[in-house]
Amino acid sequence: MKREHSSHINLVNELKFAPKDWHNYLRMIEETYLKLLSMITPLIKNQDTVMPKAVSPHERLTTTLRFLATGRSYENLEFTTIISPQALGVIIPETCEAIYKVLRQDYFKFPQTEDEWKNVAKHFENRWNFPHCLGAIDGKHIDIIPPSGSGSYFYNYKGRHSMVLLAIVDARYQFIMCSFGVNGRISDGGVLQTTTFYDKLQKHQLSIPSDEPIKGSSKILPYVFLADDAFALRTDMIKPYRQADLNSRERNIYNYRVSRARRIVENAFGILASRFRIYKTQINLEPKNIDKVVMASCALHNFLMSSSNSYSSAECFDHENLEDGTITSGLTSHDSNMEPLYRRNSGNNATAAKNVREQYVHYFNNEGSVPWQDNFIP
Repeated sequence: MKREHSSHINLVNELKFAPKDWHNYLRMIEETYLKLLSMITPLIKNQDTVMPKAVSPHERLTTTLRFLATGRSYENLEFTTIISPQALGVIIPETCEAIYKVLRQDYFKFPQTEDEWKNVAKHFENRWNFPHCLGAIDGKHIDIIPPSGSGSYFYNYKGRHSMVLLAIVDARYQFIMCSFGVNGRISDGGVLQTTTFYDKLQKHQLSIPSDEPIKGSSKILPYVFLADDAFALRTDMIKPYRQADLNSRERNIYNYRVSRARRIVENAFGILASRFRIYKTQINLEPKNIDKVVMASCALHNFLMSSSNSYSSAECFDHENLEDGTITSGLTSHDSNMEPLYRRNSGNNATAAKNVREQYVHYFNNEGSVPWQDNFIP
C-alpha cells in the first residue's frame, strides 16, 4: 500500500538530476528510456481495480531493466521495488516479452531480400574490408539453474548447466539473428542444425545473393557467413585455418582478415554481458522465461546501439594500430558466465567448401589486399 511513496521510483525521479547515475541505473539515458516506455506502455498497462493500485508501466519497465542490469533475484528486488517476488515472477517475463515484441520489427530485422543481404555485405566491405560477408556467427552457453527434475538435460562440456544463444552480428555490432533455447548438453557442432536459420539455409530459402564479381574486381566470390571452429566449413560459411594448417604467408593473411571481421561478434557479446549483468549470474528462472529475458536483452542491445552513443563507448571495441600490428582488446564475454561453443575438429570438409576458402585466400593476397595486413601476421 505504501509502494507509491517507498519504492525505487522515488530514486529514479531523483536520478533525473544526475544523468550519469540514471544511465548506470537503467543502462540508458532518460530520453531513450521515455521513448521505450511510450512504445511498450500499451502492452503492459493494467487497469486499476478495487484491489491495490496496479503496478504502472513505469514501475514495470524500470524494475525489468534493473533486473537485467544487475541479475539480482526477485527476493532481492522486492525490497527496492516494494513488489512481491510472486508478482515480479509475472511482471518481469511479461515485460521482457513486450520489449522484444515492440523492438523486433524496427531494431531486430532479419534480411528478407537479396538487396537487404547486399546492404549487410556493403557495410562489412566499407568498415572491415571484407566483401560479400553476410554476418559473423557465434554461440555462447548461458549459465542457468536447472529446473527441478531435469537431471543432466542442460549439462554442458564445462560441467555446468546452460542453454545456448546462437547469434549472427552485422558490421555495426548489432544482432541480425538470435536463436536461443537449445540445451547445453547438445553437441556444440549440432547447435546450428537445430535452428530455423539453418533449415532455411539448407533449403536455399534465405534469398542469399548468387556469386558475383567483387566491386572493382573481376574476381567472382560467393556470399558467406564468418564462423570459427565450432562450425563446419561450408560453401556459404568460412572460418580461419587451424594453427596446424598455417603453412604459408597467404593463409596467415587470410586468417587475419577473417579474424578481423569476426571480432565484432565477440565485442557484441562483450557489450551485452557488461551492460546486462544477468549474464554474469546463473539465471534462476523457468526455461521459457529465460528465453524471454535473453531475447529482450538482445533486442535492447540493438535498440541502444542505434539510439544511444552512451551505451557503447569507443573502449568497447577492439582497436588496431596499423603501424606496429598491435591490437587493443575491447569488451569480450570472457569475464561473464558466457562460455564459448566447443571448438571441434574440422574433419573432412567438402572439396567445394575448401575451394571457396582458397578463393578468399587468393583474393586477400592479391587485388583484395590492404596495405597494413603484413604487420599483423607472424
